Order: sequence, then C-alpha cells, then structure tokens
Amino acid sequence: MALHVLVVGCAAALAGCVSPPPPEEMARTTLQTAPADLQLICANAVAGSAKTESTKVLPMNSRQIDAQTYSVELDAGGRRFDCVVDNNGSVKSVQPV
Repeated sequence: MALHVLVVGCAAALAGCVSPPPPEEMARTTLQTAPADLQLICANAVAGSAKTESTKVLPMNSRQIDAQTYSVELDAGGRRFDCVVDNNGSVKSVQPV
C-alpha cells in the first residue's frame, strides 16, 4: 500500500513538470476575440434592437474581422443577433440572425 501511494505521489509530482506548448501551438492564437468592453457595447445595442434589458443579452461568440472591427454574436432571450463594432466602440450594425 505504501509503495502504491509513493508511485501515485511521484506521478502527480512529475505531471506538474510538463512544459507548456510554444505560443503558436496554443489554442486561440490565430483567432482574436472582441475585448469585453466592446462585447458589452454590443449587448447594449442589441438590447435596444430586441427591446429587452441588457442584462438578458449574452455574448455567445466573437471574432476579429479586420484590424479595426469585430463581430459579436449575441443571444437576447433566445433570439440571435450579430453586432459589428469597431475598436473605438462605435456600433456599425446590429442584425438578427
């Protein structure tokens, strides 16, 4: 029993010594998501379009379109919307999906 505990303890200690992969092999290195403040701006814009409270609008997905613009997909009480917003927080469009 003591040997089993020793083996398990050593295995757990060695598992913590694994090096992380290089940045280019990590998840989400090629896809940029919208910053949280821009997602919140879109949530407020969608709330107005959906005629609901902004607390009921949830960002579901986002991606960078180009150097200045992001697309944010949102759920407003079961209804889906797409919001396009720029780096300055200016909402370019809100469309139901």
